[in-house]
Amino acid sequence: MNTNRHYGTHVSLLNHPNPEISCFYQKGFSQITKEATGKALHALCIKGLVNLTVFYSNTLINMYSKFGHIGFSRYLFDKMSERNDASWNNMMSGFVRARSYRESMRFFNEMRDFGVKPSGIAVASLVTACERSEWMLIEGVQVHGFIVKVGLLSDVFVGTSLVHLYGNYGLAADAMKVFQEMIYKNVVSWTALMVAYVDYGEPSMVMNIYRRMRSEGMSCNDNTMSSVISSCVSLEDELLGYQVLGHVIKYGLETNVSVANSLISMFGYFGSVEEACYVFSGMDEHDTISWNSMIAAYIRNGLCKESLRCFSWMFRVHKEINSTTLSTMLAGCGSVDNLKWGRGIHSLVLKFGWNSNVCASNTLITMYSDAGRCEDAELVFQGMVEKDMISWNSMMACYAQDGNCLDALKLLATMFYMRRGANYVTLTSALAACSDPEFATEGKILHALVIHTGLHENVIVGNALVTLYAKSGLMIEAKKVFQTMTKRDGVTWNALIGGHADSEEPDEALKAFKLMREEGVPINYITISNVLGAFLAPNDLLEHGMPIHAFIILTGFQSDEYVQNSLITMYAKCGDLNSSNNIFDSLTSKNASAWNAMMAANAHHGYMEEALKFLLEMRRAGVNVDQFSFSECLAAAAKLAILEEGQQLHGLAVKLGCDSNPFVASATMDMYGKCGEIDDVLRIIPRPIDRSRLSWNILTSSFSRHGFYEKAKETFHEMINLGVKPDHVTFVSLLSACSHGGMVEEGLVYYESMIKEFGIPAKIGHCVCIIDLLGRSGRFAEAETFIKEMPVSPTDHVWRSLLAACKTHGNLELGRKAVENLLKLDPSDDSAYVLYSNICATTGKWEDVENIRRQMGLNKIKKKPACSWVKMKNKLSLFGMGDQSHPQASEIYAKLEELKKMIKEAGYVPDTSYALQDTDEEQKEHNLWNHSERLALAYGLISSAEGSTLKIFKNLRVCGDCHSVYKFASGILGRKIVLRDPYRFHQFSGGQCSCTDYW
Repeated sequence: MNTNRHYGTHVSLLNHPNPEISCFYQKGFSQITKEATGKALHALCIKGLVNLTVFYSNTLINMYSKFGHIGFSRYLFDKMSERNDASWNNMMSGFVRARSYRESMRFFNEMRDFGVKPSGIAVASLVTACERSEWMLIEGVQVHGFIVKVGLLSDVFVGTSLVHLYGNYGLAADAMKVFQEMIYKNVVSWTALMVAYVDYGEPSMVMNIYRRMRSEGMSCNDNTMSSVISSCVSLEDELLGYQVLGHVIKYGLETNVSVANSLISMFGYFGSVEEACYVFSGMDEHDTISWNSMIAAYIRNGLCKESLRCFSWMFRVHKEINSTTLSTMLAGCGSVDNLKWGRGIHSLVLKFGWNSNVCASNTLITMYSDAGRCEDAELVFQGMVEKDMISWNSMMACYAQDGNCLDALKLLATMFYMRRGANYVTLTSALAACSDPEFATEGKILHALVIHTGLHENVIVGNALVTLYAKSGLMIEAKKVFQTMTKRDGVTWNALIGGHADSEEPDEALKAFKLMREEGVPINYITISNVLGAFLAPNDLLEHGMPIHAFIILTGFQSDEYVQNSLITMYAKCGDLNSSNNIFDSLTSKNASAWNAMMAANAHHGYMEEALKFLLEMRRAGVNVDQFSFSECLAAAAKLAILEEGQQLHGLAVKLGCDSNPFVASATMDMYGKCGEIDDVLRIIPRPIDRSRLSWNILTSSFSRHGFYEKAKETFHEMINLGVKPDHVTFVSLLSACSHGGMVEEGLVYYESMIKEFGIPAKIGHCVCIIDLLGRSGRFAEAETFIKEMPVSPTDHVWRSLLAACKTHGNLELGRKAVENLLKLDPSDDSAYVLYSNICATTGKWEDVENIRRQMGLNKIKKKPACSWVKMKNKLSLFGMGDQSHPQASEIYAKLEELKKMIKEAGYVPDTSYALQDTDEEQKEHNLWNHSERLALAYGLISSAEGSTLKIFKNLRVCGDCHSVYKFASGILGRKIVLRDPYRFHQFSGGQCSCTDYW
C-alpha cells in the first residue's frame, strides 16, 4: 500500500472522495482541474508523499502551464535531474499555451544545444507557436525547412500544423502544397486545409476539397462540417446548403452542438429564420454559441425586436452571456436609427468589463463605422489594450467606408512598422480607401504591395484592384487587371461593368455584360443596376435601355428593389420622366431608395419643387429619410435659393442625427452658400485641419460666387499648404473667381499649374472659364486661339461664353461666328438668337435684330422670359417684365417713381444701351424701369423693415443699368441688397457692389 508519513500521520490517497486525487498514483497531476488542489498535492510531494519522478514532474510541469504559471513550469523543468522526450514536449507545449511564442523558439534551440532530437510533438508545438503569434511567418518557414531536413513531414501532426501555419497567414496555396506532400493525412489535416481556404476567401475550393475528401472515403467530424456549411453561406448557394444538410444527417452529426450552431447561422443568412428556429428548438442542449447564432439570425433578417426578446430569454434561461453575445447585438445597431440601442449595449460592454475583450471592441468599431461615426470608432480602437488582425482590419474598413485614404494608408504603414502583417482583408480595405481619382498614385503603390505579398492571385483582392482603377477612371488599367486574373467571379464582372458605366461608356458596359452571360457567370441585381447606370441619353434608351428592361422582365429581376430604383433613374436620365413616374407608382412597397430615386429624377429634369414635395410625401408615408434624401433636397433648395426651406431641412437633419454625415454636411454648406448666407457657411464648415476636399471646394466656390475673389484664392492656397490635393472641381471654382474678378494673368497661371504641377487634365469646365476669362477682358484673339488648341471639343458652353463676351464688347463679327457654331450644336438654342440680337441692338443694327426675331418666329423658338422674385413673410412674389398682376402693383410702381426721382437727384443717368428696342430715348428709359428686378426691388422696399437686408433673385443675368440702380438705391437708402442671378451674388452696400462692376 502506497502510504507516507505527513506531519506524523499516514496519508493514503487511494480512497479519497475526489477522483482527481484518488487516481494520483497512476496519473500524477494530469487529471487536476483546480489549481488549489494541484498546489496542495505538490506540497504533499515535497513533504514526502511520493518522489517526484520524471513521470510526476512531467505532469506537474503540464499542470502549472495549464494554470498559466509558465515560470513555475520552467523552474521545475530546470530542477529535473533526469528528463525524457515528454519533459521537453510538455515544456514546449507550455510555452505555446502561455503565448510565449518567442520563448518557445529559444527553447527549441536549447533542445538542439543539449543534443535532444526534437520529436514530432515538440516540432508541431513550435509550428503552432509560429502560427498563433501572427508575426512569426519567417520563423515558421525556417522551421518548415528543418522539418524537411530531418524527415518529420511524414508525421501527420507536424504536417497538419504546417497546413494550419500557412492557412493562418493567408497563404492557402502553400498550405495546399504542404498537404499534397504529406504521406499520411487524417480528418484534422483535411479540415485544416479547408479552414485555410475559408480564411483565404475561396469557398469554392473548400467544396472541392470536401468532395475529394468524401471520394477518398475519409470520414468527417464536426469541424469539417462546420467549415463546409460556412462555405455554402459564402457561396450564397442555398441549394448546396440543403445538400450538405443531408450529409450532416447521414454522418449522424445533426445532434452535434457545433454543427447545429453552423446550421442556425446558415439558415439565418439565407433568410430562413423559421428553419433556424426549428434547428434551435430541436437541440438537446444549447451552448452560448447556439444562443448567439439565433440572435445573429434575427439581426441579419432585420428582426430587431425578436433579437432583443431572444437576448432576454437567453439571460433568464441560459443565465450566461459573453462578449460575443453583446458583439452580435451590436452588429444589429450599425445604423443611424439603431445607434441609440448600440450605445446602450456599449454601456453593457463597459458594465461587464468586456471593453478589454478584443471581439467586443472589434464589433464596436464596426458598429460605429456602419453608423457613420468614424470618430467614435477611432476612440474605441485607440482605447484597445490588445488588438488582433480583425481590429486593424475593422479600423481600415472604417476609413475606407469614410473615404479617408490618408488615414487608411497611415494605419497600414503602422501595421507593417509594428510587424502586424497584413492579409487579403487588410489590403482589400486599403485598396477600397484609395478608390478615388485623387489617390490613383497611392492605389498603384498598393497594387505593387499586393504583388509583393503574393496576394494578387486572391480573387477578392483582384476585385478590389479592378474596382480601384474603375473608380479612378483608369479603365485601361482596370481591364488589364481583369484580363490577368486567373479566377473571376460575379463581383469581378460587376466591378468592370460598373467602371464602364461610371466612365460613360455604354457600349463597353454592354459588351462586358454580354461576355459575362456568354461565360455562364450568374448575373445578379448589381449586374443589372450597373448596366442600367451606363445609359444616359435618349438614344441609349431606345437602343439599349428598353431591351434591357425587357430582359429584366423575362428574367424576373423586375421585382428586385434595387433594379426598380435603377430603372427609375435610367428612364429619368434618358429623358423619359413619365416612365420613371409610372414605375414608381406601380411599386407595391416603396423604400427610401425608391423615394430618393424619384427626388433625383425630378431634380435631374429641373423640377426642384417636385423633388422637395417627394420628401414631404415620403415622411407622410412613414418612410425614414436618410442622408441621400437630405443631400438631394438640400441641393434642390440650393438651386431654388430658398433659404427658409433649406434651414428647415438642416434642422431636420440635426434632429435625426444625419447632419454629421459628410455628404449631408457638404450639401448643407453648399445650400447656405447658394442662398447667400456666406456667414453660415463659415459657421458650420469644419476646422481647416478637419476639412475634406469637398468642403474646401464648397468654400472656394462660395467665396467666388459672392464676389470675394481674393478670399477664394487664399482658400485655395491654404488648402494646398495643409496637404489637401485639389481636383478638377477646385480649379473650376478658382478659375471662375479669376474670371469674374478680372485676374486674367493669375487665371492663366493657375490653368497651367493645374495641368503641369497637379497633373489634372483640362476638362470642358476649365476651358469655359478660360474663354470667359479672356473674353471678359477683350482678349478675343487669344480666346480664338485657345478654342482651336483646347484639348476637348468645344461645347455649347464654350460658344455661349464667347458670345456673351462679344455682347459686352460689341464684337459683332466674332459674335456671328460664335452664333453659327452654337446653332450647329443646337439649332433650337434660344440664347444664341437672344445674345446675338442683343449685340446687334447695342451696335445699332436694328434690321439684323428684326431678321433674328423673324427667324426665331419661323423656327418656333421662344425667348426664355426674364423674371425676378422675392420672398416676404413666407410668400414668394414673382415679377415679369412690366408685370401688373401683383395685388400691390400700384404701390410698387409708385415706389419705383419715388426711387427714380431719388437716385436721379443723386446723379443716376440711365444707360439706354441696355434697352434693346428700336425706340426713342424716353421709351427706352421707360422700358428699363419695367425690368423685373426693379419691380422686385420696389416690392421688397415696401414690404420689409428699414435697415434689413433685402434678397432678390433673377433667372437671367442682371442688366447693367439695373445694376447701377441697385448701387444707387443701396447708398441712398442705407440698405444692404443682395441680388442673385444664375452666376453669382451681387452684394450692394453703401453704393458699391461686391463685383466691383466686373461681371
